[in-house]
Amino acid sequence: MAAPEGLPALEGRPTAQVIADHLREQIVQGSIRPGQQLNESLLANQLNTSRGPLREALQRLSQEGILISRRNYGVFVKEVETHDLREIYAVRESIECAAATRLLDSSPKQIKDTCGVLKEIVGEMAKQVAGSDWQTMAGLDMQFHSALVAGMGNSRFIRIYKTLAAESRMCIFDLEVFYPRMDVLVQEHQNILDLLKAGDRNGLLMAIKRHMQKAVEDLTATQQEKPSASDV
Repeated sequence: MAAPEGLPALEGRPTAQVIADHLREQIVQGSIRPGQQLNESLLANQLNTSRGPLREALQRLSQEGILISRRNYGVFVKEVETHDLREIYAVRESIECAAATRLLDSSPKQIKDTCGVLKEIVGEMAKQVAGSDWQTMAGLDMQFHSALVAGMGNSRFIRIYKTLAAESRMCIFDLEVFYPRMDVLVQEHQNILDLLKAGDRNGLLMAIKRHMQKAVEDLTATQQEKPSASDV
C-alpha cells in the first residue's frame, strides 16, 4: 500500500475526523486504489496515530460507502461498479437540481455570491486545459458542483453531497480515457454558470441533467473497458 502523506494539523477537530478526511482525500486522488486493502497496523505507523482513532475513521468511511469491511478479511476501498455509478449520479442530479431551484428562489446577493465562486472555479479549470492536468481538473470539477450545492445554504444537503462528491471523484479519474477534451468539460460548466446567472430555471435544470447523463455514459463505457480486480 502506498504510504499516505503525513496528517494535517488537527485544528481543533477530533483526531478520527482528521484521519477520515485525510484517507478520503488519498482515496479520491487515487493514492489508495479501489479494491486495495487497508492495513490498520501499517496505517497507524504511517500516520503516527493510535488504533482507536484510526478504527473510528475507517468506520466513518465505511458508513459513507467509500470503504467496505469483509468479515475475516479486513477493510478494503470500494470498487465502484456500473450500478453504483448510476445511483451516485442519479442522486447527484436530484440534489443539484434541488439546489439550483432553491438558489434561484433565494436572494439576488446569494445568487451573485455563488456565481462569483463558480466563475473563479471555471477560470481555474480553463487554465488546466493547456497542461492537460486531469487530476487537478477532476478536483475542480467537484469543487464547482459542491459550490453550487453549498450556494443554497442547506447544511444537510451539503453534508450528504460531501459523500457523493468523494465517490464521484473516485469515478471521475477514469474519465480521462474516454473524455480527453478538457475544453468541452470547461464549456459545460461555463454553460451551467451562465444559465444560473441569467436565472434560466428550465435551461439550468436541463443542463445539469445532461451533464450528469453524459458523465454516466462516459464512465459506464470506461467501466466496460477496464479489467476488474479479479482479472488482474
